[in-house]
Amino acid sequence: MHRVLVADDLSPEAVQILRDAGLEVDVRVGLKPEALEAIIGDYDGLAVRSATKVTARLLERATRLKIVGRAGVGVDNVDLEAATRRGVVVMNTPGGSSTAVAELALAMIMSLFRHVAAATASVKAGRWEKKRFQGRELAGKTLGVVGIGNIGSILVDRCLAMKMKVVAYDPFISPEAAARLGVTLSDLEGVWRAADAISLHVPLTEQTRGLINAGTLARMKRGAVLVNCSRGGVVDEAALAAALASGHLGGAALDVFEPEPPPAGHPLLGLDNVVLTPHLGAQTEEAQVAVAVAVAEQLARYLEGGEVKNAVNVPSLPREVLAQLGPYLPLAERLGSLAGQLLPAGPTEVVVSVSGDLAAAPTRSLASRALVGLLRHVLDTPVNEVSAPAAARERGLALREERASAPQDYASLLAVTVKGQGGEISVAGTVYGKTEARLVRVGAFRIEAVPAGPCILCENDDAPGVVGNLGTTLGAAGVNIARISLSRTDDRTRAFAFLNVDSVPSAQVLDQVRALPHVRSVRTITL
Repeated sequence: MHRVLVADDLSPEAVQILRDAGLEVDVRVGLKPEALEAIIGDYDGLAVRSATKVTARLLERATRLKIVGRAGVGVDNVDLEAATRRGVVVMNTPGGSSTAVAELALAMIMSLFRHVAAATASVKAGRWEKKRFQGRELAGKTLGVVGIGNIGSILVDRCLAMKMKVVAYDPFISPEAAARLGVTLSDLEGVWRAADAISLHVPLTEQTRGLINAGTLARMKRGAVLVNCSRGGVVDEAALAAALASGHLGGAALDVFEPEPPPAGHPLLGLDNVVLTPHLGAQTEEAQVAVAVAVAEQLARYLEGGEVKNAVNVPSLPREVLAQLGPYLPLAERLGSLAGQLLPAGPTEVVVSVSGDLAAAPTRSLASRALVGLLRHVLDTPVNEVSAPAAARERGLALREERASAPQDYASLLAVTVKGQGGEISVAGTVYGKTEARLVRVGAFRIEAVPAGPCILCENDDAPGVVGNLGTTLGAAGVNIARISLSRTDDRTRAFAFLNVDSVPSAQVLDQVRALPHVRSVRTITL
């Protein structure tokens, strides 16, 4: 009989699902790491929320463990690399808390429009200030949504029912899909200008970090309100406090911060026109039960029948196929991630191409992993191999797979191309031996680079001194270059450098690089 350890609070319904499936279940909540390590070797399955840390050390002692089920979306408390290395499947429950987060965002918008928090504090202080707290109605106002994935689309539905207009930015949704949702698509500048209330539903990536800053805040409509239930770091909190204090913004509501909790003396804590909650997005009775029941069902089906659902670290492949594709799966995800960070405007199609020996294997899992890397930069909830194809379809993003048995300079080559209204970007890579992944093409440039960690991409005129100036500028700023790959066009008019660096350079350093002679463009990515 398979044994399951429930290490964090799950609902009684979830525990009963495990027992009804014929599993032996022990509920031991709140164990210290040492106590958990001492017993984990007796279990085939482990159910957690966010409190229990599934570390590499714990996994080393989990000699029987086959699966970790995370009741919730984030898996930051699980060492995915160590789990994958030890053959432990990690599953989460995406979507279980989407309604809860969307409803919190709506509650925050309503609270800001009607000054609920500030008026409550006033009455409790013995004052009666009706005129001071005159509010606004939602009907007829414009909601701006940045990211209309699971959470954003639910918020849109609720706000349309309240007779709001909705303008949205999401680079991965087609005009047809947006029309079905009842929203008007726009670029970010259009959202800032039009919206009376702006709600953020994006992941935290290099592209979205500091998305809301002094510049973007200044371009928002005077009196608008801002809501962030997505990730801390998307909003420059000091700049937001300044915009609120100046009266340019009418209010703001944050459920997430950087860091959490906000430290004493944080500039937002002393403002009246702010609503702050302690990361409550998924904290509803219904959401907590839903994710617990979902993870219990997934654990039971995997242990009893081998069914894989919502796995975040392994594809659903037979062992022999996995042995062949294994080295290319992480490469596919990193190529997708690279393409996602170099994304053309209005993407409509993703093409995943294989050639050479790789063409003989089933490639759907490669395509799915490429989509995972691509979509991770734009969706407001985590995505995995199971959910990525459906998420792409919902956004009007077509997926096409191509294969050619004839090798193209390499024994096996994997390429990811994203096409859109703003052009297209194509990247390609291969694997040397069994483990050495290499990036061999970015756009028109042939290179040989390691697709890992922080990177700098620099395009320049093919002229003397550019590489030297680049190295000098980065070195003076304390940015160490680990590797560099150089390329140029056949006509020797353009050149390209792909640099692996030890740390992400600051915006000021990048501005210095852009100002160098002959430099055409510079950007950073993280793989």
